[in-house]
Amino acid sequence: MAKALKITLRRSRIGWTPAHREILRGLGLRRIGQTVIRPDRPETRGMVKKVDYLVDVEEVASGEAAPAAGAGGTSR
Repeated sequence: MAKALKITLRRSRIGWTPAHREILRGLGLRRIGQTVIRPDRPETRGMVKKVDYLVDVEEVASGEAAPAAGAGGTSR
């Protein structure tokens, strides 16, 4: 089973450098408390390392990472 990273935005991106805000956007993080699952790859780890003071990271198995089918929610 491949590994994945569970990344949660814990602090506001307001007031930080534009490059770090773009990294958060690239990871798919928009709101405080939002969590995303990303593959455990060197590119992802490098992005997380740049903004480690803003996020919490946890390793999970990729099978755990998949959301339940039909989980609902609205798309914008």
